[in-house]
Amino acid sequence: MNSKKNQSPLCVIMLALSFSGCFVVDFADASQNKIIAGPKKVRTEAKASNSMSTKPNIVIVITDDQGYGDLGCTGNPVIKTPHTDKLAKESVWLTDYHVAPTCSPTRAALMSGHWTNRTGVWHTIMGRSMLRSNEGTLGQFFRDNGYETGMFGKWHLGDNYPYRPEDRGFTEVYRHGGGGVGQTPDVWDNAYFDGGYFHNGKIVKANGFCTDVFFEFGNRFIRKCVKQKKPFLAYISTNAPHGPFHCPQKYLDMYQDQSEKIASFFGMITNIDDNVGKTRALLKKLGVYEDTIFIFTTDNGTASGRQIFNAGMRGQKGSEYDGGHRVPFFMHWPNGGMKKLKKIDTLCHAVDVVPTLLDLTGGKKPKGYKFDGISIRRALEAKSMADWPDRMLITDSQRVKDPVKWRKSSVMSQGWRLVNQKELYDIKADPGQENNVADQHPDRVAKMQAFYDQWWSELEPTFAETTELHVGHENHPVVSLTSHDWIGGPTPWNQGHNRSKYPLRKGKDAKHEGHWALKVLKTGKYQIEVMRWPAESGKAINEELVAGEDVPGASKAFRAQVGQSIGAKSVTLRLNGKALQTKPVTDGAKSIVFEARLTKGEHELAPFFSVPEGELGCYYAVIKTL
Repeated sequence: MNSKKNQSPLCVIMLALSFSGCFVVDFADASQNKIIAGPKKVRTEAKASNSMSTKPNIVIVITDDQGYGDLGCTGNPVIKTPHTDKLAKESVWLTDYHVAPTCSPTRAALMSGHWTNRTGVWHTIMGRSMLRSNEGTLGQFFRDNGYETGMFGKWHLGDNYPYRPEDRGFTEVYRHGGGGVGQTPDVWDNAYFDGGYFHNGKIVKANGFCTDVFFEFGNRFIRKCVKQKKPFLAYISTNAPHGPFHCPQKYLDMYQDQSEKIASFFGMITNIDDNVGKTRALLKKLGVYEDTIFIFTTDNGTASGRQIFNAGMRGQKGSEYDGGHRVPFFMHWPNGGMKKLKKIDTLCHAVDVVPTLLDLTGGKKPKGYKFDGISIRRALEAKSMADWPDRMLITDSQRVKDPVKWRKSSVMSQGWRLVNQKELYDIKADPGQENNVADQHPDRVAKMQAFYDQWWSELEPTFAETTELHVGHENHPVVSLTSHDWIGGPTPWNQGHNRSKYPLRKGKDAKHEGHWALKVLKTGKYQIEVMRWPAESGKAINEELVAGEDVPGASKAFRAQVGQSIGAKSVTLRLNGKALQTKPVTDGAKSIVFEARLTKGEHELAPFFSVPEGELGCYYAVIKTL
């Protein structure tokens, strides 16, 4: 249900290497040079202001799985985040800012200004992490308003055309595949160090730790834009500190008194913090610091830091309680009057970010596009919020094939939380959400339930708008598929799963339950090539892979495990539940190629290998228009 025209990063790999509440609220329109440091001096780059433009620049830093309590400035007694702490002390700080409890849904809301469930993104895998092609994005909005737009790091809203960031308004893109480094759509055998990433659709080699590399490319983009005197939007989105837990040794050494996992988790955050400091220093060096809106935020509650500090909140990543979705949000803009600490307790959500930024920059939205969020500019600039209207907002954690009403949900108002339909919490008196007071406030419960019912009724019809992988587009004749986007059944979303034959279990009756949802745009003949290993690996279907090199940290790299042989005897092309063709797997075969006539319309593709345990879905496939 989440895929409109798709060509995954894996597709690009294979091509490159083997084919050489607030309801709908209508918002009024409102060089590659490097810094060279020596022992005594720093060669300063030529300063260039945006004097030719009245548009402020925008830098958004969003991290992955870092919670509200994973910063020194929020009270964490262990973590070292001096640069982000300094930013917070010089910013407007939204203390009651909320997102979705997991990453892709938050990113969908942040990008589009729409509720995650409206956009089709309510999971992180299973074909439910692709932002529908009819949704607007930050990249599109600001490109259309005269900005250079760059995206660096984690996208996780689709790896195929037309879902990739380069298809959604970003003019410069440097990213990994899927939801993290080493996930199934990513470059094969990628770990957190070195490897390769997608630069404007092409794989390029990388040197260094992933977070450092993503910030480096973001900073190159900033230099280039300043040199050209063009306003810019730089979206720097880290996969860290999401697991697996790897970081440079010097950061691990900073937390020797902690568990190995916490040392890695906090080490990744401190590495991000250093990069935040370097980027802010670069803005000063380039002369654009004063007129750059700099935002720091995260995509959900903490994944690993709760045992150390959680700011008194209940829950963590994935939770419907505040610990799952209340996150830090700092906005710094000296020329906009945002250069001193100002805490704003007004309830806000990720859907408010786009309308607010357009309002602050004087940008216009596309005609007819209605945001679910609102501009909070007045809250940012006001001395008092006494007259700010109360509003209700909703967040939920679906993570299922299709949304379920009231599933892991929170209806939020300024002082209250209605959790899972029946639990009511006075959030000011009980920030830890320990005392359910629903029986004492039946009218409030009924009011919040009614709001949710109305919200659900509006969104529910959109759930059936599937975002299939598009096949047969004249400008995209080759489409790559990975098991990350299987719909139904267990979904192998990382390369460790692929190496371990997941989801096979002992026995001889395993059935392949997943499928790829296709939308064939043109009736015709297609070549369907299926694989057990991705094409760039160069490995045969039944070949066993040796364990690759590990990297520093508490986790074992996905590549550092043996790639098991599956012992496939044959492969079957199954379409819409029917077996069309079966071919033997010969010794040394790297792939099996089928030809089939596909009619225009929607199809379910589920090719599988016949293995000793039963059926094992083909992890990778490439469809080519003939």
